[in-house]
Amino acid sequence: MKVLLRSDIGGVGKRGDIIEVSGGFARNHLLRAGKAIVAGPGIENQAAAMRRARDLRNARDRESSETMARTLVGNVITLSARATKDRLFGSVTAADIVRRVEEQTGAVLDRKDLVLPDPIKSLGEHNVRVELVGDVVFELTVDVVAEA
Repeated sequence: MKVLLRSDIGGVGKRGDIIEVSGGFARNHLLRAGKAIVAGPGIENQAAAMRRARDLRNARDRESSETMARTLVGNVITLSARATKDRLFGSVTAADIVRRVEEQTGAVLDRKDLVLPDPIKSLGEHNVRVELVGDVVFELTVDVVAEA
């Protein structure tokens, strides 16, 4: 069954794509949830309009992500935490880093943008990978210091 996707669906397609899927998947998941419409005759114009809107939105998102990356790349984010000589009593999480980035630079990140496999549990400088919308990836330097 041919359907026009109304939203991005991982592993299936992006908004505005006309794809061929099984009838059961289309009826039970895509059409029922409003994520697609049946691709009938004359649907090409609607699909083209959806793709244009998607491309414009992606370009705006990429531009704003690049601006944020330029703002943050040179900065060192300093966090203070309770610690012994070299080890923290607790840990520094992605939410802590995001809060501190906003306080120091005014840039608003989402904690999901940070790739932090494990919380930071030691003093010193740490490089944290940031992945923004539009495939903009950069390293953010976080300096964890002991509270005075």
